[in-house]
Amino acid sequence: MEKIEVLGATVDFFKDTNDGITTYQFDSSRCAPPEPMVNAMAGLQLLDENSSLIMINHHSPGGLFPKIEQEFNYEESILEDGKVKIVFRRKVDADSTTDFTQNSCSGGRCSH
Repeated sequence: MEKIEVLGATVDFFKDTNDGITTYQFDSSRCAPPEPMVNAMAGLQLLDENSSLIMINHHSPGGLFPKIEQEFNYEESILEDGKVKIVFRRKVDADSTTDFTQNSCSGGRCSH
């Protein structure tokens, strides 16, 4: 995976492309609110219909889902270490209804 720069992100993002499908990934499991949501909103802006975003977090970001559900699908699973993995995909032909204005953070970067 290739490390990429994502505007507004407070953690590292990575990108991988296989068979025309691009996957972006970030880990916010060591972040405190609001950083997981800030990073998710930053990452979601990268998506088109041929890409997905993987978020690793310490718990389910329940406050995020109502803000994005009109435009994005998501699937959650629990990893062996207890962290939560959420895979986001842009809905086909979805209108751009997500308010990404929460894509700013006054805090610094998360520790890794």
